[in-house]
Amino acid sequence: MDKGIIDLSYLDLAVVYGLVLLVIGLARLRGVGQERDMLIASLRMVVQLLALGYVLHLVFAIRSPAPVLLILVIMAVFSVQAVAARVKDRMPNFYRVVGVAIFIGCGGATFFFCSLVIGLTPWYDPRYLVPLAGMIIGNSMTGASLAAERLAAEMKDRREEIEALLCLGASSRQAASEAVRSAYRAALIPSINAMAAMGIVFIPGMMTGQILSGTDPIIAVKYQIAIMCVITGSVAVTSLLILILGYRGYFTAAQQLAEPSP
Repeated sequence: MDKGIIDLSYLDLAVVYGLVLLVIGLARLRGVGQERDMLIASLRMVVQLLALGYVLHLVFAIRSPAPVLLILVIMAVFSVQAVAARVKDRMPNFYRVVGVAIFIGCGGATFFFCSLVIGLTPWYDPRYLVPLAGMIIGNSMTGASLAAERLAAEMKDRREEIEALLCLGASSRQAASEAVRSAYRAALIPSINAMAAMGIVFIPGMMTGQILSGTDPIIAVKYQIAIMCVITGSVAVTSLLILILGYRGYFTAAQQLAEPSP
């Protein structure tokens, strides 16, 4: 198998960026009203990815854990901000809850995969650690956003039901259990759908990239199966932590439903 990979020039990128401009034009033609958001998002994508490429080029040449850990911290911080941007109605202590959940859920999944499954040597090898952590954090953000947004909606819609359960002697955990269950179910749906369609409806990006770079397809498949299992575990743990830590903010220390934020 040819180990080479076809490079893309900046002119090639400019040509394919025309598709984004086409989408913006169609949105404007149909009066969607999101042309500015799409343009800004696409430009940010280009700038951020090019910057990341140059940064990774430098980091890969440095054999020190400090810059690698700094990149992971920056990724985690921006992921919390990205989740916050997607959620309109935020739970109490939103940033603390989501930050802790992502640190434990995504960080634990990354450590498990890189250290115990792959067995990286050294453990901070940026060629593996940074891209894998990025995939785990990036995919977990969707579940985290759904969990946080759905919990806030459920607690708002079920407020009278929860107050009635508290009056009947239920604890805060028991009163909020149905809201937590519904939010957790919603958070897991994208991961379940992705696993069910993978390999038949679409070929995932990680596997495609490895095959294009010359990796044996069977090895690429093994890595894709492994990373999807890790991502699913990360989504499940991160979302559950958000719900477990998040619902408590809706109650007082006396097991009473707190007044809604103005």
